[in-house]
Amino acid sequence: MKVWTIANQKGGVGKTTTTVSLAGLLSAWGLRTLMVDIDPHGSLTSYFRYDPDAIEESSYSLFKAAAEKQAINAADLVHQTGTEGLDLIPASVALATLDRQAGKLEGMGLVLKKALQGVSHQYDYVLIDCPPMLGVLMVNALAACERLIIPVQTEFLALKGLERMLHTLKMVLRARSNELPYNIVPTMFDRRTRASIDSLKVLRENYPEHLWKSVIPVDTKFREASRAGLPPPIYDPSGRGISAYAKLLESLQGEERKSARAGAAG
Repeated sequence: MKVWTIANQKGGVGKTTTTVSLAGLLSAWGLRTLMVDIDPHGSLTSYFRYDPDAIEESSYSLFKAAAEKQAINAADLVHQTGTEGLDLIPASVALATLDRQAGKLEGMGLVLKKALQGVSHQYDYVLIDCPPMLGVLMVNALAACERLIIPVQTEFLALKGLERMLHTLKMVLRARSNELPYNIVPTMFDRRTRASIDSLKVLRENYPEHLWKSVIPVDTKFREASRAGLPPPIYDPSGRGISAYAKLLESLQGEERKSARAGAAG
């Protein structure tokens, strides 16, 4: 089972769209996929018509059980999305209280990693949708994953969020025993605007090693898919936005195959 985290320390850059698009593609390609929403705003949860204000069994349950030294099975928190092969552990707004309630308790940084080990036989991929701030939730997501995907809207304010995210990553890597591969993904690219073109140029100049070579374009089909409550690859499999995400996914999987071969040779 592979675990990918989608994170950036700025909201509105396409984290949830990236999560649901990649997850939808993985399931469409026959890979059992679990999405985990740990953002108190619950955008991914709301996408699939669950209410973060009212839901009882959620990712918050994992942290509550850990704080109270109780056992819990992550499989019991899984909800259906209506798409075959694609499941969700939703978010609750109670996640917003987590740093205050349990942030200083010992062992709270590995709650998600330990919980996902319990469902490793059920899924091929887990994608974690993060809140846009540093705290116990993001620390958990970075500790649990094997790859970090950083969506960055192609506009200058979003570049500051990327800088903060990379600073956080550097801090977290000090506590990890292994490296964490990461990919910067330019999103919401509009070739008609100077802001998009100039921002992409800055990304290519400053982050050539980790920047994905292509872009995710602006596409109204993402909004329509959200209104329909369907993963974009199901709603419009031939759309230009989904075609871009398919290329991204192929690139990510190619990197993982290359790493696996290098590891086997070593």
